[in-house]
Amino acid sequence: MPITGVYLIPSNPNASTALQIITERLRAAFPNEELIPIGRWGLEQKLLRDTPGLLPSSNSNKKPSNPRYMQFLSLTHYPTHGFIYTSEPEKPIPAPNQNQTQGAPGPVNAIAPDHSASPPMIMTTVPPSSYGTLFQHFTYACQPFWSHRLTLTVPNGIVYEVGDFRVRLGDVRQTFPTARVRGTVVEIEWRGPSVVEAIPVDREDGSFGAGVDAGGEGDVDVETAGINLDSSAIEESDIDAEYAATASLIREFWGRLGVEAREAILIPNVGMEVKDRLRRWKKAESSGIDARIDSRVDGASSVIGERAEEDPNPWSGADVARQFMEVLRFNR
Repeated sequence: MPITGVYLIPSNPNASTALQIITERLRAAFPNEELIPIGRWGLEQKLLRDTPGLLPSSNSNKKPSNPRYMQFLSLTHYPTHGFIYTSEPEKPIPAPNQNQTQGAPGPVNAIAPDHSASPPMIMTTVPPSSYGTLFQHFTYACQPFWSHRLTLTVPNGIVYEVGDFRVRLGDVRQTFPTARVRGTVVEIEWRGPSVVEAIPVDREDGSFGAGVDAGGEGDVDVETAGINLDSSAIEESDIDAEYAATASLIREFWGRLGVEAREAILIPNVGMEVKDRLRRWKKAESSGIDARIDSRVDGASSVIGERAEEDPNPWSGADVARQFMEVLRFNR
C-alpha cells in the first residue's frame, strides 16, 4: 500500500476550478519531466449522517450527542473493493460515584469536560458486488436512522508520472442533493523505495507472498520496491518514521506548485493496516501460525480467506481512502 497525500482546492459554485492552474504549475515546476497523461481515474463518495433523535427537554442539562457519519467510497485504481468508513458509537460517560461526589465536591465554577470531539472511525472494505447493496440497505431499510446527505464524484481524472511520484488530479462534482462543482482534488503517491511496499501481503493459504500492492494497479516485487527485508529487520517505529519522511517529501512536492489547499496526509489511523500486516507477518514467521487467525483491523475482519481469489489484498488503498474521505467530508 503506497504512501500518499491528498489535497483539495475548493471552488465557488460559479467559478472555474484550479485544475488548469495545477496542470500548468506542474509543467513549470518540473520542466525536465515529460508531463503526458498515462491514464484516467475516477472516484465516487457518498456521505450519510445519522438522523437526530428527539431533542432533550429544555430543562435537561444533557448535551446532545455528536453526529455520526458513514462514508462510502469507490476508487477506480482500487477496483477489487469499496471502502466504508463509519463513526463508532459513543461510549456512555459513567455517572460519578455518590460517595465520591459527597466526599470530594468540585469547585463551584468548574467546567464540565468537553466531549464534543468527533468519535473514532472504523474502516472496512467490501467487494464491489456488496458495495451498492449495502448503500441501498442504509438509504432505504435504515432510512429512519441514516440520511443520505451528499454524493461527490471525480468522473474523468487524469494521471501523470512525475519523477518518483504518481499524481492523480480531477474536478470534484457534487451530484446530490444538487449538481454543482466543489473544487479540484489531487492525490500524490510516492513511488520510490519504500519499507511499507516491501512488506508482503497475505496469501489464501496463510503464507506471505513476495508481491506487494502498488497503487492498486498492479503488483510489484520487493526489488521494485527498492528494499529487501525479512520480518525481523523492520519494526512499527520504522513504519512511523517512513510515513513521516514521505509526508515531508509529498509536502515539498506540493509546495513547489504554490497552491493553497486543504491537506490530508498524516491523519488518524493512517498506516493502521500496514502495521497489522507487519504483525501478522512477524507472527507467521516466528511461530508458523496461520496469519489469518489474527487478521482483525480496528474491529473489522479482513476476511482474507474468503476473498483471496478475487481480492488478494482487501485492505489496499485504505490510507488514501481515509485521506479522500477527510478532505471531501464537507460539513453537512
